[in-house]
Amino acid sequence: MSGLEMRELECFLVLAEELHFGRTGERLYVSQSRVSQLLAALEHRIGARLVERTSRRVRLTPLGERFRTELRPAYDELAGAVERARESARGVSGRIRVGFQGTADARLMAAITAFQEQHPGCVAEIAEVPFADPFGAVRHGEVDAAIVLLPVAEPDLVLGPVFSRQQQTVAVSVRHPFAARTSLAAADLADTPLISAAPPAPAYWRAAHAPSAVPAPAVRTLQEGLTLVAADRGAMLLCRPTAEYHGRQDVVFVPVAGVPDSVLGMVWHRDGETARVRALARAVAGAGDAAVTAA
Repeated sequence: MSGLEMRELECFLVLAEELHFGRTGERLYVSQSRVSQLLAALEHRIGARLVERTSRRVRLTPLGERFRTELRPAYDELAGAVERARESARGVSGRIRVGFQGTADARLMAAITAFQEQHPGCVAEIAEVPFADPFGAVRHGEVDAAIVLLPVAEPDLVLGPVFSRQQQTVAVSVRHPFAARTSLAAADLADTPLISAAPPAPAYWRAAHAPSAVPAPAVRTLQEGLTLVAADRGAMLLCRPTAEYHGRQDVVFVPVAGVPDSVLGMVWHRDGETARVRALARAVAGAGDAAVTAA
């Protein structure tokens, strides 16, 4: 243990996630050669290889897998203790950047206002998260936390308060046969092209919001999707509050029974949990379903 450096452990844990020396260097803001140096130093201390690297792939050795499993909770606890001590010394202050999908309406602003009233030394800034990239802004450090549509199954992200459960509606053109219906069942959508988000939204996330095997366009923004709906290029699942907010004369929103409700969650990066993020999570959880409108 003599001379063991936190930077070596941090480098190994990031490399274990990325399995790529270049991306690891980008996340740590160091060169690829520095990543190799840190790994080599750690392996020298341990006395065995933790990572196998070829021209085609990077993977953990069996010892590396076991070391990662045992190291991660201990590292997180140690890093968290240091961060909590720092934050206790200075309080919840500075700024917090909050991302959102869809619309930052009065209910979202009320939740942020409540947070700022509780922590006047911390300024909350808000920014829209792209419909087709719900997790990118958090992952790249552009925001400290984001309010996004579920599901969330990202190993590097933490899912905090879950709220705003809303019935789904399907948006269709006024010319679509469904436009005359007062309600629909999930089976009615089986043969309906459902417009989905384009990559980089994960495949499981796209499928959850467009559960149809019929080919349909993929879009980057909600407005692109509604424009295609109006042109009768496909239908689009949206929660009721979003349907009400984005009401337009050439699109009809029909309630759908038998599909999972739309649900929002607050997410942040596992390495980016701070007193500010925890305080915001408490404010959002306290606001309940009234805190935000669905994206």
